[in-house]
Amino acid sequence: MAQKNGFGKIIATAVVAGALGGGITYGGVSYFNSNNNSTGTELISGSNKNGNTKISNVKVNLNTQAEKAFNATKSTVVSVINLQRESSGDNSLAGILGGLEGGSSSSGSSKKSGELQASSEGSGVIYKKSGNTAYIVTNNHVVSGANALEIILNDGSKVSAKVVGKDAVTDLAVIKINSNKINKVATFGDSDNIKVAEPVLAIGSPLGSQYATSVTQGIISAKKREVPQTSESGQQVGNATVIQTDAAINPGNSGGPLINFAGQVVGINSMKLAQDQQGTSVEGMGFAIPSNEVVTIINQLIKNGQVVRPALGIGYTDLSNISEQQQRSILKVPKDVTSGAVVLQVNANSPAKRAGIKKYDVITELDGTKITEQSQLRDILYKHKVGDTISVTYYQKGKKETGKITLNQKATSKVLSEASK
Repeated sequence: MAQKNGFGKIIATAVVAGALGGGITYGGVSYFNSNNNSTGTELISGSNKNGNTKISNVKVNLNTQAEKAFNATKSTVVSVINLQRESSGDNSLAGILGGLEGGSSSSGSSKKSGELQASSEGSGVIYKKSGNTAYIVTNNHVVSGANALEIILNDGSKVSAKVVGKDAVTDLAVIKINSNKINKVATFGDSDNIKVAEPVLAIGSPLGSQYATSVTQGIISAKKREVPQTSESGQQVGNATVIQTDAAINPGNSGGPLINFAGQVVGINSMKLAQDQQGTSVEGMGFAIPSNEVVTIINQLIKNGQVVRPALGIGYTDLSNISEQQQRSILKVPKDVTSGAVVLQVNANSPAKRAGIKKYDVITELDGTKITEQSQLRDILYKHKVGDTISVTYYQKGKKETGKITLNQKATSKVLSEASK
């Protein structure tokens, strides 16, 4: 399944690490099992020749807060199966790797062309029940490209699902199922109130439904960590603010809940970092979309089927992409202006056009925030809604200008990728 944002790149990296880790783990289990067996025999034969070893009757009190939190939420966590039609002779990279990002890929070698088969698996959490419908939140990349969706409930039963709405920018999606088998829904906690070092649990289906409702425990490593998002062309278009945790998150956990010890969902697990840009392997760096953002997005998806965002109506690039000679001769910006977004295109009747912004202007500040890189424009815009008015500072033919922009244009799919122009 092809990814269309920065999350996907990190997740795809995680798949490799997950696969290698799995191999090492299984090998380790076999090794220790064989050694433990031989060691155990030697201990028994050496110290207990009468063969009267007994089992201790000491009982451990497992009624912990972690157990209570898990039990309060586990029945709301589901596996999400992305079903796609098999195409004959698909030897493309997307065809080969498509099923890995969500967690597991079916071989399907005997499937006929055009027949639905499992392409990938992820997780989701049931958060709302209304009449005959139950709603599930998951990741956009879990359902992306699906011809059909199948849900495996906590009791193992399977039901079909339909997409209500999805949002590639936040990597969130809402799907719905018949509610006749749903008795419980998850509740959301306030992600602004979480604390660094607070214990949390991640629940989901790592490596697919074979390991459904797996739970791992960790802590909140950071409340608001910014990670880059990229366009289809691989260019950074913005940043996502996410919760960082060291709870184990593996391929297939995507879309599952990160819960606090009260059993509340404080995040939706979306990705992990397996190695840095230098190729150094890392451990315990998982990321989840904060619950406060999740609630905002899923409410819009339920209401409108999409998320409506404002746009400036421009195409732009980073000032650092323009040579110093062109900065002086064409843009005419002063030498002390070293960062900003260069306007390359202004759409007719756009908010930017009405504010007086022209081609080759350099935007240095938006809504009171200095622009140090072009991706900031999108991040600032997406904190607002259509109809808001924000301040702008820019250089036009070397002269510093200030003004106001009324965000009365809705972002379309084309506008969403304008930062990559």
